[in-house]
Amino acid sequence: MNTYIQNKFNQKFHIFVSKHKLQAILIAISGGQDSICLIRLIEDFQQKYNKKLEITYIYIDHQWTQNSQQQIKHLINIIKKTTKKFIIYQVNQAVNSELKAREIRYNILIKYSIKYKYQYIMTAHTQTDKTETFLQHIIRGTSLNGLTSFNEYRKFNHKVQLYRPLLDFKRTDIKWLCRKLHLPIWSDITNYNYKINRNRLRHELIPYIHKYFNSNIDKRINDFLINSKMENEYVTQNAIKLYLYSRHKTNIALNYNLIYRQHIALQIRTLQIFFFIIQNRILI
Repeated sequence: MNTYIQNKFNQKFHIFVSKHKLQAILIAISGGQDSICLIRLIEDFQQKYNKKLEITYIYIDHQWTQNSQQQIKHLINIIKKTTKKFIIYQVNQAVNSELKAREIRYNILIKYSIKYKYQYIMTAHTQTDKTETFLQHIIRGTSLNGLTSFNEYRKFNHKVQLYRPLLDFKRTDIKWLCRKLHLPIWSDITNYNYKINRNRLRHELIPYIHKYFNSNIDKRINDFLINSKMENEYVTQNAIKLYLYSRHKTNIALNYNLIYRQHIALQIRTLQIFFFIIQNRILI
């Protein structure tokens, strides 16, 4: 009998596949418990609902640890049982920055997706990842737009989008399911490297907040982000209207007098849209 998590995932993923009429999907895995759990959920779904769905797994190895080769072998042994295609990229460039490493990963994923015509990339991010990312953005000092950027869907360009099907689940839920299903979890020592800011948030700050301030921090932050997303979308829609209304018909210019009369939040967002469009025109 399936668990609540499995049933919820199957229902959600079935709607996703049907809505977008997917025939193939690229799944980016990291080797941790969330990824191993996602592999199991996907394989169970395919056997039950859609055996024709083409699934490809991709792993990007930054070679941060001496035992990275053993971790790759571990993943190969797991995916070999699924008989699915498994792609491995090894990054030879030594990168100590988490942000730079993420940029490299997504560049590889997007290029591979475009080359082999994958419309969606799937990752195993959970609600706990959403909490960690929120706190990182707060510490760095970000805008409302930046705060609400970590969503279930993310559009990279007109060809490739990101989908996070586990974003409604906490990491504790995933850990419970992994134990129940006796999944072979690899313990990644980089997750305990406190030089990486996310690890300090995960192992020190969030447990502290959970113990002394709010025992349901993931849900509270998630509720806040849902409300903030609606407000952000409202500002964005009005900024788009202002941009379309104030742009020059032939030249690359905006009507200063129209924009200056608006709220400062709309002015800033409209200018962001303007410069984003200019930049993309130059790149094209």
